[in-house]
Amino acid sequence: MLKIGLTGGIGSGKTTIADLFSELNVPVIDADDIAREVVEPGSQALEQIRHAFGERVIAADGNLDRSAMRELVFADTEQKRKLEAIVHPMVRQSILKRVASLDASYCIICIPLLVESGMVNLVDRVLVVDCPVETQIERVTKRDCLDEKIVRAIIDSQATREQRKALANDLIDNATSDSMLAEQVKKLHNLYLYLSIRQDF
Repeated sequence: MLKIGLTGGIGSGKTTIADLFSELNVPVIDADDIAREVVEPGSQALEQIRHAFGERVIAADGNLDRSAMRELVFADTEQKRKLEAIVHPMVRQSILKRVASLDASYCIICIPLLVESGMVNLVDRVLVVDCPVETQIERVTKRDCLDEKIVRAIIDSQATREQRKALANDLIDNATSDSMLAEQVKKLHNLYLYLSIRQDF
């Protein structure tokens, strides 16, 4: 089965693209959803996080305190690496398990940090959703009600547009409105069906 890695910076429109593929009955595996699942209370990952970072990142209800964790990792690259060393292998394992259970011509694996996490070897092709940094900032500050400084820090912590584009087999330009997105997705859908039959991806 052909595995398409869907990626892009924060606010680039990955979810919109993933939803459009879903509407075409293409299975979508979301690494962010899996990352939330692997750190649920009682999980092995959450216990490792507690051990590595202490109670300061555990909320009163026993869940991971995401805002405390975010502050910690954005302020310190070493702490970020420590967290990723715990979470990424478990996310990877879960993705592989889900892919193995699918029966489809191809699937979309949405991995926002595809470049940064070293998971490129999980997929056969890389689909990048791209838009200018200023557009990302505008979208995320509106959507998440975050301060522009925080959004810029998140963008700076991610791979650059150039780094993502260098890995891209396919590119969706999401700089303007959503009106052309469905058309771009439909073209890619037909390409992926064709490639999955030929098996030369």
